[in-house]
Amino acid sequence: MKAVLVTGCAGFIGSNFVPYFLEEYPETKIINLDLLTYAGNLTNLKEVEGADRYTFIEGDICDRDLLEQLFAEHDIRGVIHFAAESHVDNSIKNPGVFIQTNVNGTFTLIDVAYKYWMDKPFVFKSGYEECRFHHISTDEVYGTLGETGLFTEETPYAPNSPYSASKAGSDMIVRSYFHTYGMNTLITNCSNNYGPKQHNEKLIPTIIRKAIKGEDIPIYGDGSNIRDWLYVLDHCKGIALVYETGSVGEVYNIGGCNERNNNYIADKVCEILDDLQPKVAGSYKDQIRFVEDRAGHDLRYAIDATKIETQLGWKADESFETGIVKTIQWYLEKLVATA
Repeated sequence: MKAVLVTGCAGFIGSNFVPYFLEEYPETKIINLDLLTYAGNLTNLKEVEGADRYTFIEGDICDRDLLEQLFAEHDIRGVIHFAAESHVDNSIKNPGVFIQTNVNGTFTLIDVAYKYWMDKPFVFKSGYEECRFHHISTDEVYGTLGETGLFTEETPYAPNSPYSASKAGSDMIVRSYFHTYGMNTLITNCSNNYGPKQHNEKLIPTIIRKAIKGEDIPIYGDGSNIRDWLYVLDHCKGIALVYETGSVGEVYNIGGCNERNNNYIADKVCEILDDLQPKVAGSYKDQIRFVEDRAGHDLRYAIDATKIETQLGWKADESFETGIVKTIQWYLEKLVATA
């Protein structure tokens, strides 16, 4: 049975990915390495606790000795690398942590993989020829768009925040190990994810949480910033498909084709809450407040997912309007359970 090291899977996307991957690929076992920072929570993985093919290890991707031990002990044959500092506001306040984790951590991880799988550049050890390193990245590395156009895999990088710059750096490290050493690498750049298990600091969980508590719902600037919204399980399906069938050295953009601005997001969430859990009086929309905009806030992101759709046959199952209902229902159940 093949062991795959996945990193950062106590976080949002990874904790949705692990149960899906274990169910879809019964001949694979997962070793989950997570530092359990503020963004990681093992309760996100309750459904796989005790599973025969799942092992959790608390640790840092920057710890080379630990990584070397894990590769040797579990004979790691693949890596799916989620672990990253990802909150833009935090990167503005403390960029050094993002460089350490996203850049140095990615370097350490892929370098350990290279030395374990390969004898020298372009020469794999016998039996390790199919080992691959899949790096999970973001559309934010491409910068910002005007009113028209889409990010493609050929769009030049132009990161505008310390977070996106650190992710761009990690992408370039992975790219270099393909071109210089002949490693079997893959990179996926995704649009804004939403869905169950997302950290409270993110936009949609914040709207839901603030609304239910009767607090002001903060929206940056005038709410006109646009993102392409991707339901997290659709993203997980895309990641698994790329890892299993993607071409060596390629980059695949994964997007939901659901461009919505922040005003629409806030209004839609409040509208659904008004229906599912109505207030005594008025609408949750009455709580929306515009606040000072984020420094360097990119105007618009939108992904062209044609490559993964045509070459690998992936397509998002959820529209924003279907996915957001599932998301809100999950958070309402969580709020009831923790009340």
